[in-house]
Amino acid sequence: MISRKLLKLINPRMDDSKVIIILGPRQSGKTTLLQEIVRDSDKNVLWLNGDESDVRQLLSNQTSTALKSLIGNHNCLVIDEGQRIENIGLCIKLIHDNIKGVKVVASGSSAFELANKINEPLTGRKWEFFLYPLSYSEMSDHQGRMNERRLLEHRLIYGYYPEVVTSPGNEKMILQQISDSYLYKDLLTWENIKKPDRLELLVQALAFQVGSQVSYHELAQTTGLDKETVERYMLLLERAFIIFRLPSFNRNLRNELKKSRKIYFFDNGLRNAIVRNFNPLGIRNDVGQLWENFIISERVKHMQDKGILANQFFWRTHSQQEIDYIEEREGMLYAYEMKWKAKKHYRFPAAFRKAYPNSESSIITPENFEEFVG
Repeated sequence: MISRKLLKLINPRMDDSKVIIILGPRQSGKTTLLQEIVRDSDKNVLWLNGDESDVRQLLSNQTSTALKSLIGNHNCLVIDEGQRIENIGLCIKLIHDNIKGVKVVASGSSAFELANKINEPLTGRKWEFFLYPLSYSEMSDHQGRMNERRLLEHRLIYGYYPEVVTSPGNEKMILQQISDSYLYKDLLTWENIKKPDRLELLVQALAFQVGSQVSYHELAQTTGLDKETVERYMLLLERAFIIFRLPSFNRNLRNELKKSRKIYFFDNGLRNAIVRNFNPLGIRNDVGQLWENFIISERVKHMQDKGILANQFFWRTHSQQEIDYIEEREGMLYAYEMKWKAKKHYRFPAAFRKAYPNSESSIITPENFEEFVG
């Protein structure tokens, strides 16, 4: 079994009173992780699955008295696929506040806001973690760094979903199933989206623009949606953990972009499934995009594993000078360019170096990426 680094962050918190929430994309391994957490604990566990209709009925709009009866003498309640349960946040809040000595651990493949009719019911009562697809670091630990490094081009194409990694030869079929069967399930369940075909068009448009500055106006024209609906769907896609956005960095220069966003997918394989392109790198015209998406998504995983706190941005000016990725950590700026084939004499934009003279800069290539992603 491939060891997940998140276990080391979660297990020490199993003995306090806070709720543990594990969020992440569908098929990223949340159920397996929950099973490992339970196996490592000495608690009397009641396991409920939100995909089951009777469980949804039991936990939706319940009173604390009814919940006490349901939990009985168990001192740990596990709720898998919690996003399927209406008002799941309020249900967990009632358990936390009224049934002492019960540890609640819940997972969800979308942010619980999709199922909640009240805002932030668990504020101050939870530890929240994010389970990504497998990481380069986890696979290096599992099979050795040299073996994983040899698979780098394969990972750029097929990504790190657990079933994809553990089923060599079936990657395309599994990724297409994830893309076709699971991708929009939570959104269509809760948001009453009336034009799912337009949502699919939007995701495809974003996949082709991965790592690029996106225009809501252009996306609206491409999909036939209005600009406000595009913005709403983008937020929902983030809450369903399909994409994430980086804002533009601006502090000193008048011509820095101030309200722009770049889009990334949490997994390269899923992105390639959406655009229906699993061609090898040698015959692709999007290798730079794949490399940038891979490195930034792996960096996000690494930062959680190591507890690195940073603000994340990209930088661009109206005159088209740009930097792929910027971190602001402890008052310092760190600028990074992602280059699959690095230019020997690449120089970061003079405007950035002049405006932020104390910043540090690095080029991330296949020769030096491992330290950056763990």
